[in-house]
Amino acid sequence: MTFNRRNDRNTENSEFEEKLINVNRTAKTYQGGRRFRFAALVILGDRNGRVGMGIGKAKEVPVAIEKAKSVARKNMITVPVENGTIPHEIVGVSTTSRVLLKPASAGTGVIAGTVPRSIAELAGITNLLSKELGSRNQINVAYAVFDGFKNLRTVKQVRALRGTPAQAAQTAQSEGAAQ
Repeated sequence: MTFNRRNDRNTENSEFEEKLINVNRTAKTYQGGRRFRFAALVILGDRNGRVGMGIGKAKEVPVAIEKAKSVARKNMITVPVENGTIPHEIVGVSTTSRVLLKPASAGTGVIAGTVPRSIAELAGITNLLSKELGSRNQINVAYAVFDGFKNLRTVKQVRALRGTPAQAAQTAQSEGAAQ
């Protein structure tokens, strides 16, 4: 039994890499015995700033993974990557999980737990420091990392939000340096 009934789609030549993070098994007891269901957490990324996360639930593991992949494709975000790292320090929050994400200098590598490392690598981040705070539930940590990545802003984005043109900011800096 497959989740995708349309055979004209070719998922083998996808532009995204995928990584299965977690498979949860739940059981419900019926009169005839236990029935199992599975939930799969999948991360998709192109290693070029785009990354997505999805959770799929089904009675069989492969079907749950396929559902999670399709949800991840729908929930893609763009992460601002500057020189292989993130532009600034940020804390992502989801329920009781918090994840501290810090930019790192070139050559540091990704120093992080399993889930933040997987997400960062598939997003194309090569240098990052992170610390999981609070609950270390893998699903909540993944949501917290995505919250942090969604809230990242580049210098250009902040200047645009504040309404200060880039040229005025540069002349102000050069005047301050001249004095």
